Amino acid sequence: MTNGNTSDQYTFQNPVDRFPTITPPKQDQPEPGLDATLEPKTDRGEESYRGTGRLEGRKALITGADSGIGAAVAIAYAREGADVALAYLPEEEEDAREIVRLVEEAGRKAVALPGDVRDAEYCKQLVADAVEALGGLDILVNNAGKQVAVENLEDLSDEQLDDTFKTNIYAFFRITKAALPHLPAGSSIINTTSIQAYSPSPFLLDYASTKAAINNFTKGLSMQLAPKGIRVNAVAPGPFWTPLQVSDGQPKEALPEFGKDTALGRAGQPTELAPAYVFLASPESSYVIGETLNVNGGMPTP
Repeated sequence: MTNGNTSDQYTFQNPVDRFPTITPPKQDQPEPGLDATLEPKTDRGEESYRGTGRLEGRKALITGADSGIGAAVAIAYAREGADVALAYLPEEEEDAREIVRLVEEAGRKAVALPGDVRDAEYCKQLVADAVEALGGLDILVNNAGKQVAVENLEDLSDEQLDDTFKTNIYAFFRITKAALPHLPAGSSIINTTSIQAYSPSPFLLDYASTKAAINNFTKGLSMQLAPKGIRVNAVAPGPFWTPLQVSDGQPKEALPEFGKDTALGRAGQPTELAPAYVFLASPESSYVIGETLNVNGGMPTP
């Protein structure tokens, strides 16, 4: 997706119409969903994100890096000078290949590491492979997530509950634990939480619960690691247009109105989140610890 305007993130512009208000048609994709077949397409900053060397020489591992938010962060990090290891499900290979291309086009190293973060052994191996391929690690972005709407608690299966928690919070613990021995002072850990942590939708009880847990994990771990010079923070997106929404993340009938209840009156595009992750990874935020940075188009949070 493009908005007909290829101005970069530094250009003075009205946030209300920086991107068009979208009315997505009812559509369905099997989990985990692909950017390649999403309608309308997302904007991940392919044409607009301009780097200024803020992460020069850094080494980042991003989970869920093939599409949506993770893809936008990978593009931004590469254009800011970082090499990037991308974790994603094997079913998302088509999207991942495109992000690998864009990272390499920016002149940085891209390492594709497909697998399932629900698997504890994969979580350990993922970090080991990323460290070996990148020659170290100093940024970890825990971003992979599972979101499936269920209208009634009685219909929420144990299998889905397990999968959501294993993907959205167990993996954060496991991957972070595996990464810690490799992270030097000055490193950053950034966790993706959500507006759902504060304002849960009644049809996303399991997902919202994990996002609240991520906030707590972030704040507790930040206090544990701060004396070691490792900063831990989180980003809480509001309604962003990604494949997660059409792979059962939202009720189908709700898709045409997705994001229109924000103060800006539109859903966010993934590229609008990338600067938050860049800021939290860069030395500019050296005194920011245990913070949840809300990027939600105007949805008041505590």
